[in-house]
Amino acid sequence: MARRTTPPPPPVEERIVDIDVSAEMRTSFLEYAYSVIYQRALPDARDGLKPVQRRILYSMSEMGLRPDRGHVKSSRVVGEVMGKLHPHGDTAIYDALVRLAQPFSMRLPLVDGHGNFGSPDDDPAAMRYTEARLDPAAMLMVQSIDEDTVGFKPNYDGQETEPEVLPSAFPNLLVNGATGIAVGMATNMAPHNLGEVVAAARHLIKKPDATLDELMRFVPGPDLPTGGQIIGLAGIRDAYESGRGTFRMRATATVENITPRRKGIVVTELPFNVGPERVVAKIKELVQAKKLAGISDLKDLTDRHKGLRLVIEVKNGFHPEAVLEELYRLTPMEETFGINNVALVDGQPRTLGLRELLSVYVEHRLDVVRRRSAYRKRKREERLHLVDGLIVALLNIDEVIAVIRSSDDSGQARSRLMSVFDLSETQAVYILDTPLRRLTRYDKLELDREKAQLEKEIAELAEILGSDQRLRSVVSKELAEVASKYATPRRTVLMEAADKPSAAVPLEVSDDPCLVLLSSSGLLGRTPTDEPLAPGEARAPHDLLVAVVPATARGEVGVVTSAGRMLRVSVIDLPLLTASSTAPSVAGGAPIGEFATLAEGETVVGLGSLSPTAPGLAIGTAQGVVKRVVPEYPPNRDEFEVIGLKDGDSVVSATIACDDDDLVFITSDAQLLRFPASSVRPQGRPAGGMAGIRLGAGARVIWFGAVSPSRPSAVITIAGAASALPGTQTGAVKVAAYDEFPPKGRATGGVRAHRFLKGEDVLLSAWAGPLPARAISPEGKPVPLPAEMGRRDGSGVPLPQPVAALGGALTGDYPKVTPVPSGEPAGDGD
Repeated sequence: MARRTTPPPPPVEERIVDIDVSAEMRTSFLEYAYSVIYQRALPDARDGLKPVQRRILYSMSEMGLRPDRGHVKSSRVVGEVMGKLHPHGDTAIYDALVRLAQPFSMRLPLVDGHGNFGSPDDDPAAMRYTEARLDPAAMLMVQSIDEDTVGFKPNYDGQETEPEVLPSAFPNLLVNGATGIAVGMATNMAPHNLGEVVAAARHLIKKPDATLDELMRFVPGPDLPTGGQIIGLAGIRDAYESGRGTFRMRATATVENITPRRKGIVVTELPFNVGPERVVAKIKELVQAKKLAGISDLKDLTDRHKGLRLVIEVKNGFHPEAVLEELYRLTPMEETFGINNVALVDGQPRTLGLRELLSVYVEHRLDVVRRRSAYRKRKREERLHLVDGLIVALLNIDEVIAVIRSSDDSGQARSRLMSVFDLSETQAVYILDTPLRRLTRYDKLELDREKAQLEKEIAELAEILGSDQRLRSVVSKELAEVASKYATPRRTVLMEAADKPSAAVPLEVSDDPCLVLLSSSGLLGRTPTDEPLAPGEARAPHDLLVAVVPATARGEVGVVTSAGRMLRVSVIDLPLLTASSTAPSVAGGAPIGEFATLAEGETVVGLGSLSPTAPGLAIGTAQGVVKRVVPEYPPNRDEFEVIGLKDGDSVVSATIACDDDDLVFITSDAQLLRFPASSVRPQGRPAGGMAGIRLGAGARVIWFGAVSPSRPSAVITIAGAASALPGTQTGAVKVAAYDEFPPKGRATGGVRAHRFLKGEDVLLSAWAGPLPARAISPEGKPVPLPAEMGRRDGSGVPLPQPVAALGGALTGDYPKVTPVPSGEPAGDGD
C-alpha cells in the first residue's frame, strides 16, 4: 500500500521594506531625545520639578499622605506613581523620592522620610524598608491644585489625568536647584535661600523692570544645604546674568588644639554633594603616596547629634594653616560648581539668568492666583444663586409647600416652582432636595449672614481679577507669609576670592632658635625666641621656672630625672608659648607625662641640652655627690643614664653650668657650700661623680644649682620643724646676700646658712640665685619676702603663708629655680 505524503506548504511571500538608515536613525534619535528632554531630565521653570518629581508629589497628595498623617511604605508610593503616572521603572521613581527627602541634597526638603535615606557617601535602604509622607513645605507645592489653578493632561494610557505643572507657592527651582543630563544638554542649578529668593521675587512683583543688580541685593549667591564657603563671586555674577558660570565651594575648617601638645584641623562643613568618606579616602590615598605631608591621624567623629566633624591631626613641626591650604588644593574639601541654568519654558529648553528665572515664576504665580480667584468667584456666585433661591422659598414657604403637594411628580414640581417664583432650574432642584427642617426662621438668619459674606468675598475676588496691581499685591503677600514660616538663616558664607599672599606660610616649621622651659608645677613648653628673659612675676599657678634651656624648634632636649636618667624630648612636640618681656610664663604648657614615661616615685629635676657644643650638665645628689657630665650623648637612644647612683641616693637637681659658675649645695641641717665649677672634672655618662659636700649625721641635700658670682645674688632659706606635716607650717624665712657666704673647697662641710630658733630643726626649702627673689604659695599667688638681707648665720622671720616654690630673676644665664621638696607635687599641673 502506497504511503500518503502531505504536500509542502506554499512559500511565504517575503515583506522586506527598504528604508534609509540615516533617516531612521535620525527619527529614532529625535524621538528618544525628545522623551529624555521633556519627560525625564529637565525641570519646568515654573514649579522647578521634573515630571517624575511632580508625579510623586501629586500622587502622595492624592493618597492623603499629609504631614499630619502617618508615614507609609515608600514602595507603596512608588507603586502608585508607577502604576498610574510614570511607566519608567521603580528605580527611577524611588531615586527621585529619596532625593526629595535628603536634607543634604535639598535646601527645603519636600518629602518627610523615615528610615535610612542615605548620605552623601552611602546609598539609601531599599524602598521596602523606608517610609515617607509629604513635608509641610510640599503642601505649598500642591496648594489649591483642586481649584482649577493649573491645567491637567491625560496620563500615559489615557485612563488618568495628571497636572501639567504644580501651583508652587514658592520658587522651588531656585530654592532647591536641579540637576539632570539630557540628550545634547544638561542642567545644574544651585540651591538658594528661601527668604532671599522670596524677597527678590517680591521686589520683581513690585518693580517688573528691576535690574539684575537690584535683584542681587536680595540674592547675593547660592545657599548650599551643607553650608561651607563659596570663594569668588565673579562666577556667580556671570551665572545670574547669562545662566552659566562657576564658583568654588570650600569646606568650613578651623585650627584647634586637639591635645595639649598637638594641633589639628576640625572640618564641620563640606562642599555640596561631597561626603566625609570621600574626603577621608582621598586624604589617606595622598598620605600613602607621600603627596600630602604633615598629617599624623584622621578621625571621622560625625554623628546625627553633633553633625559633621572630621578631625585631622597635624604633625608637630608643620603649620596647620599651610596643611589646610594643601587639603583645599588636593582633596575634595574644595570643589568647583558649574552653574548651567537650563529649564523648560513654554515647552522649550532655555538657559535662564536670575531675572528670567524669577520672571517665569512670578508670571506662573500670577496666573495661578488669577485662575484660583476666578474659580473661587465662580463657586461663590453659584452658592449665592442657591442661597437666593432658598431665601425666596423661606419667604413663601406656604406657597412652596402647596405647589409641591399639588404637583403630580418632581418634574412637574420643579417646573411649577420655576414659573410661580421665577426661579432657575438649579434653584428649584436645590429647594426640592433641601430637607424641610432647614426651612425655619433660624435658617433664614443664617442664610442672610451667608449671603452677605458671599457678596463680600465675590466683591474682593472681582477686585483681584479686575486689578493687576491688586493681583500682584496678593501674590506678594502670600510669598511673604511663606517666607516668614519656612525661611531659615543662610548656611553658606560668601567670600571674595582671596589674593595670593606675598609671603605664603611654609608647610614645615623652620628650625628657629627657641627656649625650652620647665616650670615648678611640671609643665613643659617652648618660646619662639632666644632673647634673654627679663624679671617678672608669675602669671600662672606654680609658674616659677625650674630650668630654661636654649634649643632650636626642630631640635631636641634632655629631661633629667631623680633616678639619674636623661629622656630625649623633641622640641617641636612641646606647646608653643607666647613669650612676654615682663612676665615669662609656662601657662599653656603640657605636663611632663605627655612626653616622658616616669617610674613610680621618679620626678623630673632639670633640663639639659643635647648639643655637643653646649655646656655640660652639673648634677647634685641627695647624698652630696657632684658630677659634671661630658656632653656626649648617644644619638639613637631615647633614654640613657647620666650618672651612676649609689643605693638610696637620688638626683636633687641637674643644671647647665659653665666653668665660671659656682656650684652650690644647701643641706637640710642649714649648711651651704659653694665652690668653683671648674674644680669638678667632667666625667662620662656612666661615672658616679665625686664628693661634693660632706654631710652631717642625718642630713641630706635639699638644693643644688649653679650661681654666677658676677651678678648680685641672694640665698633664701626657710626653716621649720621636721616633725610637722608637709604643707601645714609656714616656717621662718631669711634672705641673705650670696657674697656673705665664703667659697670653700669641694668635699668640705661648708658654712652655716640659717640659725634655728626654738621649734626649728630643719630647712624646709632653700634657693640661691640672682635677684630679685620671688616666692609663690600653693595657690600660685605671690608670697612677700623680707626686703632686708639677714646675716649669713642669722635666724628667719615668720612667713604669712606656706611657700610652694622659690625663684629669682630670669636672665640669659640659666635660671636656677626649685620647687619645695615636700614629698608632694608642688601643683597639679594646671
